[in-house]
Amino acid sequence: MPQIGIDQFEIFATGIDHPECVAFDREGLLWAGGEAGQVYRIDPGGRVEQVAALGSFNGGLAFSPADELYVCNPAMGIVRVGRDGRHEVFATHAAGQKLICPNFIVFDAAGNFFVTDSGDWMKGNGRLCRFTPDGAGQTVAGPFGYANGLALSADEQTLFMVESDGERIVRFDLPGGTHSRFAEGVERLPDGLALDAAQNLYVTCYASDDIHRITPAGQREQVAHDRWAIKISRPTNLAFHDGWMYVANLGRQTIARARIDFAGQPLANLRRS
Repeated sequence: MPQIGIDQFEIFATGIDHPECVAFDREGLLWAGGEAGQVYRIDPGGRVEQVAALGSFNGGLAFSPADELYVCNPAMGIVRVGRDGRHEVFATHAAGQKLICPNFIVFDAAGNFFVTDSGDWMKGNGRLCRFTPDGAGQTVAGPFGYANGLALSADEQTLFMVESDGERIVRFDLPGGTHSRFAEGVERLPDGLALDAAQNLYVTCYASDDIHRITPAGQREQVAHDRWAIKISRPTNLAFHDGWMYVANLGRQTIARARIDFAGQPLANLRRS
């Protein structure tokens, strides 16, 4: 039985063009991307404002330690977006190789970031890349089967990555980047990842409309499931903020949320020194 009943979820924001990802800035505003390249800013009351238009599908988005927004846009590359909507391409290649499908970003405290280049579906040509703040990119490891969501541990010594078409989670030991399989058979098409303060890993599963939690010891349990795909519909990513879990619904035009009794792990832009 799911830990959070679907009746405990509510629709927080609507009118969003099939959101793929969600992330909070330091002001407590939620940001999301749209299917046609929209970048949305959502206030605590759920009011939606379109800030920018990149012209094509937006994947993952993340804030740097300086609270700058970076967006994965497969057609453009990695794009830096200002709060006034102005944007510029930050990178299109890593290690001299064009990014086929930049998908998700996670920052460390120093401003470096890891990004998944998913590659092509079922072609096994995805990779994990790393960029420094000056834009220099390198390939950390690959090839992978549709490299997708990422989560970085609080001590920045462990990185988790989804291989969507293999329905597995890969664990990387940093800084060297040696990797191993952490979880197998993670329901139908795992997509996004997030960690809580206890270092439990949360996985959104796109094709089964559910969310799973995997403990550091590898034990797994279902956190939420929507058999009707109404409140949780093709979930792709999630974020924790002030006692809530927020879920991006790629299958609808909504972001859902539910009260939680645990704390999420603060991302790089929200950590306090």
